[in-house]
Amino acid sequence: MFESLTGKLGEVFDRLRKRGALSEADVDAALREVRVALLEADVALSVVKDFTGRVRLAAVGQDVIRSVTPGQMVVKIVHDQLVELLGGGQPVDEAGINLRAAAPVVVLMVGLQGSGKTTTTAKIALRLKTRERKKVLMASLDTRRPAAQEQLAVLGTQVDVATLPIVVGEQPEAIARRALETARREGCDVLLLDTAGRLHIDDELMAEARAIGAIAAPTETLLVVDAMTGQDAVNLARAFNEQLGVTGIVMTRVDGDARGGAALSMRAVTGRPIKLIGTGEKPDALEIFQPDRIASRILGMGDIVGLVERAAETVERDEAEKIARKLQKGEFDLDDMASQLRQIRRMGGLSGVMGMLPSIGQIKQKLAGAKVDERVLRRQEAIIGSMTRIERRNVKLLNASRKRRIAGGSGTSVEDVNRLIKQYMEMSRIVKQVGRMGQKGLARQGMAALMRRH
Repeated sequence: MFESLTGKLGEVFDRLRKRGALSEADVDAALREVRVALLEADVALSVVKDFTGRVRLAAVGQDVIRSVTPGQMVVKIVHDQLVELLGGGQPVDEAGINLRAAAPVVVLMVGLQGSGKTTTTAKIALRLKTRERKKVLMASLDTRRPAAQEQLAVLGTQVDVATLPIVVGEQPEAIARRALETARREGCDVLLLDTAGRLHIDDELMAEARAIGAIAAPTETLLVVDAMTGQDAVNLARAFNEQLGVTGIVMTRVDGDARGGAALSMRAVTGRPIKLIGTGEKPDALEIFQPDRIASRILGMGDIVGLVERAAETVERDEAEKIARKLQKGEFDLDDMASQLRQIRRMGGLSGVMGMLPSIGQIKQKLAGAKVDERVLRRQEAIIGSMTRIERRNVKLLNASRKRRIAGGSGTSVEDVNRLIKQYMEMSRIVKQVGRMGQKGLARQGMAALMRRH
């Protein structure tokens, strides 16, 4: 998300940073480009006008014009205003949603059909179960869409979260009452109610949602919207909020939305915060929407905290400690390399990792231009998997006939095998240098000492 906007804003601010001083004309020229970039990113016109107006008011102050680094000051002002635009004034709940209520806390999921509401319900349930250690019950109140209730039951099995048993012919209001009784009886902490959607907003849809809300008295009413629909998502959010009084928004498919205008407009137009974003199809591909981190990503500053958190979630601790001990001894074999490849894939691949690193936009563009195929990670894993244990531990055994066998077994070519071996040999050489320097030596001399050895 925001890839196109990040690239265009990056070009504007790169030019600002190179200037030793800034006049009001310079600021105005830069803001015209920012305005165009935001409009092309599908940000609502009223939001763009208000945003650029507030930035200009702060940027033409004497503190900026006379600053030693005026370009950097303007970037900081834009960053701070982006944080405010995205909802930075509101504290972020650790769970992503409000759980400060008597159990069972009821979360009502609303939205149009096809927005990813049922899948998002299961993602939230998994997040609450694994991160918050909550006992969760899910219930589908969608009696209109064929197999909607069965879909939630299947997802419940996949994420290992209980779902309310299906009673054929039962109406949504009755399902809501039964779900509440079951959640109370079984001591559940959270009850997620997945309501029916439509292909468009209608009176019947809203009336049903209001009736269920009156029965369940939800702590949270979360609107699920598809980021790919752009400004239609913003209009949808406004309508649902006026009718139901939603407490927060969950945006799905943000990984497929390069513009991000809906996310930038949503809070300003509706007054309701984006609480969670769906970043992929996997059950754990759900993140808390944190305005300061999102603003940093938009401006190419990265999200190192988010990257560390993602690593902490995906790293297998025992495996990481085992590799760390080997690295300290200067040991590194192809099994270790395969482990590192799996870790990169679990963290979202090369693009997922790079998107959270600062000042990486130009590198990503170069990689895209070079048509770097992230499937190469899977191919490299397949090559290593086609080797015997002895071959993985002693790469010198890999003669021409063994390489042909490995290439055939992994569906690759001998050239692919040779490239992997060359990459491994380079990594192994660096690891051995680290081992010779020792932990204290590396800490004392730092990476500069290691680089001097190349």
